[in-house]
Amino acid sequence: MNGHRARKRFGQNFLSDPNIIRKIVDAIRPAVGENMVEIGPGLGALTVPLVKRLGHLHVVEIDRDLIARLREGFAAGQITIHEGDALRFDFAALGAPLRVVGNLPYNISTPLLFHLANFAEQVADMTFMLQKEVVMRMVAEPGTDDYGRLSVMLQYRFAMARLFDVPPGAFRPAPKVTSSIVRMVPHAKERLDAQDEALLGRVVAAAFGQRRKTLRNTLRDFLDEADFAALGIDSGLRGERLSVHQYVVISNHVSTRGSG
Repeated sequence: MNGHRARKRFGQNFLSDPNIIRKIVDAIRPAVGENMVEIGPGLGALTVPLVKRLGHLHVVEIDRDLIARLREGFAAGQITIHEGDALRFDFAALGAPLRVVGNLPYNISTPLLFHLANFAEQVADMTFMLQKEVVMRMVAEPGTDDYGRLSVMLQYRFAMARLFDVPPGAFRPAPKVTSSIVRMVPHAKERLDAQDEALLGRVVAAAFGQRRKTLRNTLRDFLDEADFAALGIDSGLRGERLSVHQYVVISNHVSTRGSG
């Protein structure tokens, strides 16, 4: 499957280090018969060892040249190819429980993560390779520079762990950044206690929309000083100081007040 020129518009960087590939597959721990989908299989670096362990694998790929190569390289019963954009793909159509893996295109990683969060109820786990900078934001704790909207919204739905880093030299062509492997496991449904998740998203987006401003300013469309006092939250803080739970408390307060 060699000879393909990486396309910048698809954010393509292909894994080529056999030791790193083996380490990633071992971290995924695929087992025969599991329902798994790989996003962006590319030249098949992960696809080949995954198929060997699973027996069958779904793949989502947008590049038609790579799709042709995949069809040539695998028997029909080994992979099911879903041609199209992962940002628009209905992962629920693959059934549950679903395991999701992939070397995600760095140029669409954040919107793709938000898209995948919509299917958390159908997912057993997700293991991705992403730009290290993005992974650090995903797992960041309150009060740190990396903590932001991505941290809050993903940590609300998933338990996440950064497993290990992947150097640029493991890819062809080599990117200018270090990558990291992250595992995401959906929280149990009963733990998701936001009354209105869309409202939670709007509150969090507002809080981090202007990071240097205080909550008094960023959340003025949602809370006044009496609300802050009732919630026991200092309106002089900035958004990065609040925990995921505190954002849920705020959104539930706004939701209850509105319905009342």
